[in-house]
Amino acid sequence: MGHHAPGHGHATGGGVPDWLPPALVLLLACGAYLLLVRRARRRNPVLGWSRWRTGWFLSGIVLLGVALLPPVAPFAHEDFRGHMAQHLLIGMYAPLALVLAAPVTLLLRTLPAAGGRRLSAVLHSPPARVLTHPALALALSTGSLAVLYFTPLYGAITADPAGHWLLHTHFLLAGCLFAHAIAGPDPAPARPGVRARLVYLGVAIAVHAVISQLIYGGFWADIHAPIDQVRGGAEIMYYGGDLAELLLAAALVATWRPEPRRAVSVAGRSLRAGGA
Repeated sequence: MGHHAPGHGHATGGGVPDWLPPALVLLLACGAYLLLVRRARRRNPVLGWSRWRTGWFLSGIVLLGVALLPPVAPFAHEDFRGHMAQHLLIGMYAPLALVLAAPVTLLLRTLPAAGGRRLSAVLHSPPARVLTHPALALALSTGSLAVLYFTPLYGAITADPAGHWLLHTHFLLAGCLFAHAIAGPDPAPARPGVRARLVYLGVAIAVHAVISQLIYGGFWADIHAPIDQVRGGAEIMYYGGDLAELLLAAALVATWRPEPRRAVSVAGRSLRAGGA
């Protein structure tokens, strides 16, 4: 293999197992979300908070735990197939679950009025609109795979422990951005209509498939690993990516709410009729 980061499960220089920091971060994230859920239910017992949302968040944390802790994490450092399984969990499956948990909506329900207004202003700001647009989210999540696997970047990043964590962070944030842009229940002022989002999702599926097939065939891929590992990783990317994108399409259909648009249309016709 061309990359050998320190093995997960071993103690670092300070005597701390290197799986412990990510485990603590995941536990803290769980605790923070559950604390906000409790606050939201106390603040508005009638409205409460969906147990489905809470379940999605906990599922996302579990998926991240599977990816970042033994036995998957050590396998990912030794085998390209493990790396690709880890990539799918961190960059596609966990982000979809976390986004369906609607963390921004939960924050808006629990923040004081002034804090809620500030957060809403940030969400409606031009930088936020650009960042959450499906086109940029697609480039950051799926487009960056070509840069990673078809240049020496993969070998350089995975040879360095800090680079490896940077890669994990990129996968997670880019995956969350894309899932949010396509099917997120949280507020998204720049989100286009359903047809446009389906087009972006279709492009992501096509690009993902092409990249995985090129890696399988050994075309342009700069991955220093045995050929069976490279091909196995490409198959995991192809089939696992397809399943993740089908789940994202299902989430888009499930979270689509056409009623307001129809209501606006009926109101418009009524106004025109009244004017006539």
